[in-house]
Amino acid sequence: MTSPFTEEQQRFLRLLELPVPGRPAAGVCASPQAALPKAAAAAQPPREDAAPTASPPTPRKPAIPAALASPAASPTMPDVPLRDMAAQERRETVIAGLAWADLAAMVSVCQDCPLGATRQHAVFGAGNPQGRWLFVGEAPGAEEDRRGEAFVGRAGQLLDAMLKAMGLERGRDVYIANVLKCRPPNNRDPLGPEVRECLPYLHRQIALVRPQLIVALGRFATQGLLQVDTPLNKLRGTVQHYGDIPVVITYHPAYLLRNPIDKRRVWEDLKKARQVFQEAGGALPEAR
Repeated sequence: MTSPFTEEQQRFLRLLELPVPGRPAAGVCASPQAALPKAAAAAQPPREDAAPTASPPTPRKPAIPAALASPAASPTMPDVPLRDMAAQERRETVIAGLAWADLAAMVSVCQDCPLGATRQHAVFGAGNPQGRWLFVGEAPGAEEDRRGEAFVGRAGQLLDAMLKAMGLERGRDVYIANVLKCRPPNNRDPLGPEVRECLPYLHRQIALVRPQLIVALGRFATQGLLQVDTPLNKLRGTVQHYGDIPVVITYHPAYLLRNPIDKRRVWEDLKKARQVFQEAGGALPEAR
């Protein structure tokens, strides 16, 4: 079968140690045990009624999946007092009406959870706010916190290489955001109250970007967007939905730095994302 990727893109895939369509990957065992599971062929139905095509999806209430809200996730951290329901709804209403610049300004000074006191910089996002692809990660890391930019550390460099292999560029085709806008101390997992405070910002970003496809990077991005506690491996290979926007799930680049063997699984997910993007009416990037 003819590869849909140019020779330049295939070279990037080989640099990432990802299999190139039509060519065996160097050092990859051909035994049946080494074969990867195929992505599910059929997309699952939307979790809610699809919004009209001309309008952005209506964001869900930022409920916290049980897996995120469990105090056992970080027993050494103090409990964060919950805002009363009326105040929370007023805050969400304000955020849902903000324009892009005002939203970024509000994030930059946010002190609504303890992370505001420990961060160096809030990290709003990166890329093209009109990009048709939206990649959602978990939280800023140390380098992102230092510079105030999203995905600029080692994981960001790997993500850029993955995007380039797909024919995408963050400044042209893609916008990148995180569930949390501030770095958790020592890169620990996000806590439920922190996710609750930050999700309205992400919901508004999605409404303003209006992407044709969302790629969720890792467990916390997936659970925060879909408001489920289903394990990541059970969602990979399926197509979920945020409103009427299809969501493809894969591993976070930081995970891949620790587990490079799973780069091959990510490549399967990225191929799935290209397929879903095209089926949703998006034009695939031209070969460069």
